[in-house]
Amino acid sequence: MFKTRLLSGILLVIIALATIISGDYVLFFTLLAVSLIGMRELYRAMKVQDEKINLLAAAGYLGAVLYYLAVLLDFERYGVLAIIFGLVLLMFVYVFTYPTYEAGQVMPALFGIVYVAVMLSFIYLTRELPGGKFHVWLIFLCSWGCDTCAYCVGMLIGKHKMAPVLSPKKSVEGAVGGVAGAALLGVIYAAATQGPMLEYAVICAIGALISMVGDLAASAIKRNQGIKDYGKLIPGHGGILHPNSVAVARYGALIRAKYPTNCDAHLAESLFQTRSNGAYILLIYMFTVFSDMRTVRSEVIL
Repeated sequence: MFKTRLLSGILLVIIALATIISGDYVLFFTLLAVSLIGMRELYRAMKVQDEKINLLAAAGYLGAVLYYLAVLLDFERYGVLAIIFGLVLLMFVYVFTYPTYEAGQVMPALFGIVYVAVMLSFIYLTRELPGGKFHVWLIFLCSWGCDTCAYCVGMLIGKHKMAPVLSPKKSVEGAVGGVAGAALLGVIYAAATQGPMLEYAVICAIGALISMVGDLAASAIKRNQGIKDYGKLIPGHGGILHPNSVAVARYGALIRAKYPTNCDAHLAESLFQTRSNGAYILLIYMFTVFSDMRTVRSEVIL
């Protein structure tokens, strides 16, 4: 199992490298395709659709595509509007086909747009920031680093169950190892890129905690629906909706908010040596809200 998981992880890293380094339309359409596959997995799990697509699921997929179009055009101007339009589209299907679908299907249909498509889009949004070719890798260091370190530490010394009912194999020792391992990876990344070590360590530690919450949340959905995996697309991990896949995306929202679009132009060729002009507050959940957003400035160090 570990060998399969490791080989799958290596393949995912290669794909991530190829698409994220390319950026632009390559990354955009890759994430759109992954989002639609992930939504299908969630829709099947939540009984929005079965093997065959129905009108409600089609409305959800269309909402996701329209949202990605808004991302491509101007996320800050059209992003929220596109999500609301997706909701209205689902309501149209619900009302004018009544009683074909139940409210218990419509709600997860909207949830799928936000939980999968919107969250994954933040990888693209982060990559397209000035300096995003460096920022974006923090997302994967946090989530994949935590997952791998937690798995290894848990296998070696894990004794105390962290969530015995929800996820019996996860241990407190593994969780601590995951957070510590992600923080260490942040320090290593900072050393390699001449970035601020303490800041990177904190970012990766917070990201690891978010990753674990996302992991457990996805596990809770599976438990409620009585399924083992969302899919079989990724050997050793499951489907696109393997818990940490969406945790990656959720943390992408934090990274993008932390390094906003009004960055200094020099940031595009920097490795984000940051200076703070004020205090900032992180409020992390499915969306990240900031108060007194600090302006990120940078010096060219290449």
